Amino acid sequence: MPNQVVDQNNMPEAEGDNRSSKATMSPYEEAMDALSSLITARIRADRSNKGDQFDVMFDYLKILDLEEPISQMKVIHVAGTKGKGSTCTFTESILRNCGFHTGLFTSPHLIDVRERFRLDGVEVCEEKFLAYFWWCWDRLKEKTNEDIPMPTYFRFLALLAFKIFAAEQVDVAVVEVGLGGKYDATNVVQKPVVCGISSLGYDHMEILGHTLGAIAGEKAGILKKEVPAFTVPQPSEAMTVLEERASELNIHLQVAHPMDLSMLNGLQLGLDGEHQYINAGLAIALCNSWLQRTGHLDTTYLDQNKCLPEQFVRGLTTASLQGRAEIVHDQFISNKSLGQLVFYLDGAHSPESMEICGRWFSLAIEEENQQRNSLNHHKQEISSPSHDSPRKQHTGTSIKSSKQILLFNCMSVRDPHLLLPRLINTCASHGVHFQNALFVPNISVYNKVGSHTSPPTDSRVDLSWQLTIQRVYENLIQFAKGGDAKNTEPNSEEFKEENDKGIRSCENSMVFPSLPLAIKWLRDSVQQNQSVRFQVLVTGSLHLVGDVLRLVKK
Repeated sequence: MPNQVVDQNNMPEAEGDNRSSKATMSPYEEAMDALSSLITARIRADRSNKGDQFDVMFDYLKILDLEEPISQMKVIHVAGTKGKGSTCTFTESILRNCGFHTGLFTSPHLIDVRERFRLDGVEVCEEKFLAYFWWCWDRLKEKTNEDIPMPTYFRFLALLAFKIFAAEQVDVAVVEVGLGGKYDATNVVQKPVVCGISSLGYDHMEILGHTLGAIAGEKAGILKKEVPAFTVPQPSEAMTVLEERASELNIHLQVAHPMDLSMLNGLQLGLDGEHQYINAGLAIALCNSWLQRTGHLDTTYLDQNKCLPEQFVRGLTTASLQGRAEIVHDQFISNKSLGQLVFYLDGAHSPESMEICGRWFSLAIEEENQQRNSLNHHKQEISSPSHDSPRKQHTGTSIKSSKQILLFNCMSVRDPHLLLPRLINTCASHGVHFQNALFVPNISVYNKVGSHTSPPTDSRVDLSWQLTIQRVYENLIQFAKGGDAKNTEPNSEEFKEENDKGIRSCENSMVFPSLPLAIKWLRDSVQQNQSVRFQVLVTGSLHLVGDVLRLVKK
């Protein structure tokens, strides 16, 4: 199906001439500054602000004339604890490769807020973003009042996504729930084409509830009457709640089973990790249902266990998503050491996803080390004077040992006592042990959007949370070694040595006052140990992953 051509003359103008730009800001930074003003310091569970009441979302739709466009939009709506972003990415990629004009809304962004809005697989350009941003902003500013206040940050972004997709006349809008489901800003979609719920687990419990049943109940809030719904194999407590809600709506909740690798004709999924076969299976079911319900498919592919249409295979194998099981080689060290600092980035931030992350990291470095050893062995065989002569001892700078480092942070609403053991134990079960752990505050700050703002980098920054995480980690390592893990404090000698930089050191870990300092320490370590390959796992927070990508890729 050919993509629709949109008349660019219908695109709203960015009205920048009617707005007094701040002298030191670009037009884009001015928009980010305005967007930042919508971020509230209130905790996310606080419902006392009228802007946090769900029904006000429908007032915003009226203000922005989005009621009719959303009712006509062919939406695939996906909730879940783990894998919903990957599922949406696979889904969009499949339908784009089927020839449809696609819109994709996901969260959070890692480097630039425009990552959240994708048209045909590409983040919306700055020109279009500014035009649609100010169109929505000006109308909301004009019409909102004490009874209908300006929407909060995520709600504005969701409204902006629907405006972009409506104006760009997408054939399909793939929409990821931000948090929960029932009261999420994306749940203004009253009649999606199909709904999906990815793997459920414990996360955002301060908002969604402290049992899997309660969490499943919130996620099931996106299910609608007469709208097909799919999920993946779930814990029984969660599945029972999902099935009960589906029964109330008189719909059959179908379970999409993990995709079989043989269906890819010898190729690999575009997103790495064993768990992605679960997400791919759900994506296939969602696409199949969407194609059927929109009149583009007469027969089902779900019963064909051994092959997929070429477009599906191409979509699954070319899908990409930053910050999820992503490997990035640092390019900012000297050529002599190039490739010896490798970042393994995964935004895992729940206990279950920590285990998945640990398994992916362990298998990834095992595969990389095997490949490098095989390559080095082959090079030595070639350079040897005679294959019959005694082989030279495998030493020297060409044969590099490896060192695994953990770079970690998590939000204070999460419990490092639940996260770190799952990660450390999973890695240890694969024979991977971290030689050092680095704990840092995020560069991103909760109340600012955009790369033109930075937090303080001096030693006076509050590191109390990072020191708490460090104590948890040190106790875990001491316990694993069979030692007494009652009380772990920074080593006084090491602390003195690094005191001028504000670095707090323990036997197995370090706390840095800023991420740039930690990256500098890693790069300096590589320069000083050029025979060692540093493999750094970055996890615990998608914000941290985004900060690292910004520093390593810029």
